[in-house]
Amino acid sequence: MNVTAAPQPSVSQDVEHFDVLIVGAGISGIDAAYHLQKNNPSKTFTLLEKQEDFGGTWHTHKYPGIRSDSDLFTFGYGWKPWRDKPIATADKIIRYLDEVLDEQDIRRHIRYRQEVKSAKWSSEDQRWHVEVFDAEAGETRHYSGSFLWMCQGYYKHEQGYTPDFPGFETYKGTVVHPQKWPEDLDYAGKKVVVIGSGATAATLIPAMADKTEHITMLQRSPTYFFARPNENELFSMLKPLDVPDEWVHEIVRKKILHDQQMIQTLSFNQPDYLKNELLTAAKEHLGDSVDIDKHFTPRYRPWRQRLALIPDGDLYKAIKAGKASVVTDEIDSFTETGIRTKSGEELEADIVVTATGFDFCILGDVEFEIDGRRLDFSDCVTYRGVMYSGVPNMAWVFGYFRASWTLRADLIADYISRLLTHMDEKGATSVTPTLRDEDKGMNFGPFIDPENFNPGYVMRSLHLLPKQGDKDPWRFEHDYHAEKNVLPAAELDDGVLIYR
Repeated sequence: MNVTAAPQPSVSQDVEHFDVLIVGAGISGIDAAYHLQKNNPSKTFTLLEKQEDFGGTWHTHKYPGIRSDSDLFTFGYGWKPWRDKPIATADKIIRYLDEVLDEQDIRRHIRYRQEVKSAKWSSEDQRWHVEVFDAEAGETRHYSGSFLWMCQGYYKHEQGYTPDFPGFETYKGTVVHPQKWPEDLDYAGKKVVVIGSGATAATLIPAMADKTEHITMLQRSPTYFFARPNENELFSMLKPLDVPDEWVHEIVRKKILHDQQMIQTLSFNQPDYLKNELLTAAKEHLGDSVDIDKHFTPRYRPWRQRLALIPDGDLYKAIKAGKASVVTDEIDSFTETGIRTKSGEELEADIVVTATGFDFCILGDVEFEIDGRRLDFSDCVTYRGVMYSGVPNMAWVFGYFRASWTLRADLIADYISRLLTHMDEKGATSVTPTLRDEDKGMNFGPFIDPENFNPGYVMRSLHLLPKQGDKDPWRFEHDYHAEKNVLPAAELDDGVLIYR
């Protein structure tokens, strides 16, 4: 029997070098490129993007109603005014990023369908050697970079997380995960069950409710929802006054951040008060249409998991109108026609949407080596939540859970630009955060404190993430209001950053 071997991708032996390799062309990668051009204009760089277009999350997700769950005055860049409603749909966010690419002449630096497979640091060469699969050309390419800036986000774009549900294989309807939404999915007049009650479910349900026969949110336990009008009163007041857009943007940002800090402080210092405020708002929207205690009263304090924002109370409106309903129960088993809960209720469904979260992607799932030694990221200690012990010339952009991701992307970009300038001034070709003797006796804890923030996607991957110490600069606050003055002033010759 003749066996034909599968075709293997060809390998390009040419190595193209850049001062900075940026992995990812989403919100963080575009931000990094902007700051490099502004603060380090002599540096050469490129953005290696795995997908076929820019935008990251906003390119990946195609499900109905896809929108931000952070306001765009803070989720947008500090240097690019936002001129629309605070909560925006994906198409408007993509349009905003598209404008940035043209206005800042960044588009020419992006290379699409470039999947980074491995990154190997050579102390001898003082650079990263990066192997990339070029899906467009069907071949492996090689790059080298003096600095590696990981901006690919923190979850796997190619797949979402779906639990191993009992009886799943017996179900004869359609199952869809929001990350893989078929553009031709017809849900008009269908019975739909959405498993989950986070931001994705809160977006999907009101967006689909008018077309479905009925849509049900099946949740294992309740989530805190924060309903508010999708407008910003301060922005609406300033807009007609002929105030420059940049001023309006900055003023509105500061007011939003002030309000967010108040809510965050309440969540820690007066959690019962904040809980009561959120539940009172739910009762005002829902009236007697649903049992608030059963379906909308979580077992945890506010902000221990992310608040799910519902602009204009759209989820509540769909439930009150009878177009959507909530079931709080655990799944006993899938059946041929739907789902049977542990309490024995049968939920018929033509379509089941598994809005059950995503899988963490640690450093882009890239294979890292340092001088021939495989890097186990969980052995590292975070340095200011930006760099990592023993890893030279590499930063990972990891944003905030309680504030807009971009706020931290901006802070990190400023910090790395400053660090690169400092290296040039010192004549250094590498910088490595290194534990000192006095640091080795620290108490080490998880990258994210479960007592502080503990959604399922974090808990499933906590063991893969680096540790943090009990003192600076080995801590990661996960708090914009704590970091906004610390990172810009951080000492670059602190005895921890070792330059060579």
